Amino acid sequence: MRVEPGAQADPEQDVITVDGRRLEPAAARTYLVLNKPRGYVTSRTDPGGRPVVLDLIRHVRARVFPVGRLDYDTEGLLLLTDDGPLTNYLLHPRYEIPRVYEAEVEGQVRDADLPRWRRGVTLADGAAMPKNVSVLRRGAATTWLSLTFAEGRNREVRRYADALGHRVVRLRRVAFGPLLLGDLPSGASRPLRPRELADLNGLRG
Repeated sequence: MRVEPGAQADPEQDVITVDGRRLEPAAARTYLVLNKPRGYVTSRTDPGGRPVVLDLIRHVRARVFPVGRLDYDTEGLLLLTDDGPLTNYLLHPRYEIPRVYEAEVEGQVRDADLPRWRRGVTLADGAAMPKNVSVLRRGAATTWLSLTFAEGRNREVRRYADALGHRVVRLRRVAFGPLLLGDLPSGASRPLRPRELADLNGLRG
């Protein structure tokens, strides 16, 4: 039904659409960015009694779930939400949502080594190829790399680096799609900004 400009709608009773897409009431969904520290499991509970990421957001009343996983020793950006359709979209490998990681690896990775890092390798669960690899800085015994992958496979970055002969010492995710970790402190969380949520929804076209 077409409504006149200025007409008021009740979001609890009326179905509101824009360009054919239903708009959910603002309060119906919760979206959080968390800077996950090391030593937390990315799940709602852990049979082994280890700390879980939901321990860090006990102040949030909504029943949110992590979008994808960061392993126990990996830190950085983690999206949590109760928006199931968006979660399914972001995690589907068909849509190749980029994940950007900063990895400290053992040994020296020279500029001449980067073509090898960018070519891809075959892991136990299939071929893996990053979208981008670059050197951030070099230390005496380690190298910091930026790596972008478009899949959320289990421990993919760690296994990729191992296959190239460089064990990961430290790993953090700094971007997921349009979301950036920025200067959010470790263990802290914040709601998504309207622009960030619009950008996420915009990925669905």
